Amino acid sequence: MSTTENNRYNGRLACRFNPAEVATPAFVVDEGLLADNLTILARVKEQTGCRILLALKCFAMFSVFPLLRQVLDGVCCSSPHEARLGREEFGREVHSFAAAYSEEDIKQLAVTSDHLIFNSFAQWQRFRRPAEASAGAAGRHPAFGLRINPEHSEGAIPLYDPCAPGSRLGIRRADFRTDLLDGISSLHWHNLCEQDADCLQRTVDAVEQRFGDIIPRMRHVNFGGGHHITRPGYRLDLLINTINRFQRHWNVQVYLEPGEAVALNAGYLVTTVLDVVQADLPIVIIDASVPAHMPDVLEMPYRPHIVGSDEPGKKAWTCRIGGLSCLAGDVAGEYSFDRPLTLGSKLVFTDMAIYTMVKTNTFNGVQLPSIVRYHPDSDQLSLVRRFGYEDFKNRLS
Repeated sequence: MSTTENNRYNGRLACRFNPAEVATPAFVVDEGLLADNLTILARVKEQTGCRILLALKCFAMFSVFPLLRQVLDGVCCSSPHEARLGREEFGREVHSFAAAYSEEDIKQLAVTSDHLIFNSFAQWQRFRRPAEASAGAAGRHPAFGLRINPEHSEGAIPLYDPCAPGSRLGIRRADFRTDLLDGISSLHWHNLCEQDADCLQRTVDAVEQRFGDIIPRMRHVNFGGGHHITRPGYRLDLLINTINRFQRHWNVQVYLEPGEAVALNAGYLVTTVLDVVQADLPIVIIDASVPAHMPDVLEMPYRPHIVGSDEPGKKAWTCRIGGLSCLAGDVAGEYSFDRPLTLGSKLVFTDMAIYTMVKTNTFNGVQLPSIVRYHPDSDQLSLVRRFGYEDFKNRLS
């Protein structure tokens, strides 16, 4: 295992900062682990010439954009607000896609986006002229593309499978209008979720089989996200070979738009134990909330790792970890520790940079976690943002 992979692996199990120094609840992002991820992504770019975008739907902590844009080529967005953030704060390419646009969406996206992707021919026909007019008035000339549905699933959870039966995302081959491609210069698809390069390879085969007559008419092809490129053990060479083969064969520029791979295992949620109550087993209540601060734990669902913990029964003391909201299911899972947790104990949840800050909410008026950066070179923590009552109040009326 390389040094970078070793750092990434250890980042899943421990943290390099002192949790006692963190006012909780707080998200802490380790810039060193972000840099390790970028090293891997840079290798992919160097060996393929592909372009890599940050998926803002997953990680949009713009205070670290200066670090990310040293390697990444831009951002991909799903709304006018994300696109504006990308334009203002990232300052490189902005690619936008949504299942459908309103006329107001198009007016805004046309002046912030470099690539504007449509989900249907109906939307493309309706909004091509308004998009060109709005962009032209602002002195911009975005490229236009279409999202396709490869109709190839790779065993993803149905909630996260854009190629599942009945999916609203992407144009199936049976519905593809080759007579309406004037002005279209790119194809985009997305069908992976936390998966390896063999899944991409099979997807590319499916795309070539269904859309092989369309690809030569394009300048760009976007392989979407869901590539777990920076996970230890990921088949990086297969990814590189797949991209190179596709680009050579079809003479197109390939884009990737990972979110998780950029910030995978680089962030933490630090919490404090508020109480320990007895039920069928000890119940530990923390100053954070699963549905408010880490909703994917319930939506995926999955059991997040806590530094120093193990599976139930593996260590001396087993408990259930729950949040402070009124939702009965506000529970992270069951864990074991070397010794009982007590009032004031700090718990550190790992891999909490991705799909956390972007999904937090103020259910029950629960305090939003602060955002903190950890600088490993100086072993310093710096507060980026602390949230308060006004952040809660201003969302409501």
